[in-house]
Amino acid sequence: MLNLNDLVLFATAVESGGFAAASRRLGVPKSTISKRVAALEDELGVRLIHRTSRSFVLTDTGRDFHEHARAALIETEAAENAVRSRVAEPSGRVRITCGVPTAQEYLAPHLPALARAYPRLQVEVDVSDRFVDLVQEGYDIGVRSHFAPLPDSGLIQRQAAVERIVLLAAPAYLAARGEPSSPQALAEHDGLLTGPANGAWTLRGADGASAVVSPRPRMVANEGRVLVSAAVAGLGIAVLPEGLSRAETESGRLRRVLPHWDAGTVTTSLVMPHRRGQLPGVRATVEFLIECLAQKQGAR
Repeated sequence: MLNLNDLVLFATAVESGGFAAASRRLGVPKSTISKRVAALEDELGVRLIHRTSRSFVLTDTGRDFHEHARAALIETEAAENAVRSRVAEPSGRVRITCGVPTAQEYLAPHLPALARAYPRLQVEVDVSDRFVDLVQEGYDIGVRSHFAPLPDSGLIQRQAAVERIVLLAAPAYLAARGEPSSPQALAEHDGLLTGPANGAWTLRGADGASAVVSPRPRMVANEGRVLVSAAVAGLGIAVLPEGLSRAETESGRLRRVLPHWDAGTVTTSLVMPHRRGQLPGVRATVEFLIECLAQKQGAR
């Protein structure tokens, strides 16, 4: 029977990128971690890691072993938490990954309340727009905003919010340029676009009609807050999620254009690896965030 502590040291070294980083993370001497991983390799009779003074790379067998070792540790953690959850509030570390706009607009307003609700929970948020493999990188929750359904990846998916993407402009812009009365009239207006290849907007009406229109490109930016600021400054018409622009519409700095038309919807979902999704701390975090995001959506 393998030593569970050796699995912990091995998995932490892999996920930290080396023995030195694992030593700092665990507070265990680097030499101890190295010796225990070597002993693990001896017991298995196979090399798990190619390591030199400059590199630390898993072998193919090591990658397979890490996947199963990580699953075993998660099951062990789940077993412990299943008992602890009966006598204590959610606790432990919960790792969340999300993109920059999602962090700013959806998580930042609610994380302080989450911390107050569960003081024994340690939440780690990694904000990055790169693709993150939740299973391989050891994340508990991924918060993803998407325009199309997420692919079937074997992850648990929980839909948190769906919001319309609407057309907005500053009152001063509309006063100067006139208010479009139909989607086709947008061709005579300045557009604030999300990318050079996104010059055409596909709109749908409340009656089921659809239209594809191309405004005059005025500014291109792939970040929503930049487009909000440009619209408030009166540079043109933008298509933006309702939630992203709610403060500006409620204050009157932006106004709906063609209110019976929209440019589709954006969905915010929470995704979790199956095993980690069963941990009490992860479940509590997911339910808390879904409730907060649902309330935000209902506040429209």
